[in-house]
Amino acid sequence: MDFFTADLYDQYGESLQVVEPIFGNYGGKKCFSGQMVTVKCHEDNSLVAELVKTPGKGKVMVVDGGGSLRRALLGDNLAKLAVENNWEGIVIYGCFRDSVEISTLDLGLKALATNPAKTEKKNQGEKNLVLKFAEATFTPGEYLYADQDGIVLSQTPLL
Repeated sequence: MDFFTADLYDQYGESLQVVEPIFGNYGGKKCFSGQMVTVKCHEDNSLVAELVKTPGKGKVMVVDGGGSLRRALLGDNLAKLAVENNWEGIVIYGCFRDSVEISTLDLGLKALATNPAKTEKKNQGEKNLVLKFAEATFTPGEYLYADQDGIVLSQTPLL
């Protein structure tokens, strides 16, 4: 489904949250949206690995990695699992790796940067929390819309 975040903002205005424009566009799918599923983890992608194995149709995973630039919270193998399980996209407040491969996948991906260093698996982190970063509040079950211009959040579905 194609849409433009600028048009959504023009139509819905102040009822939307506009996420601070700090994320790069890295996935093969440049326009994506869905209900948010949230993960909070720091340099450990155990929960990301768990969630990409679950059905993701109509969902966007939002990962709060604390803005860490030291470890990648997603790589090509997990991204391929996300595609196989129909996730619409992933937003990472942190890093990912395998950018060339991921850029060819039918998955939306926004992140701060790339980093080749993988995480240690410590099975730490939490899911389905309200997250706050990038001047926005990401609430599980609410809606995220992303394109090359940015990310907007809505309490209700817009499309």
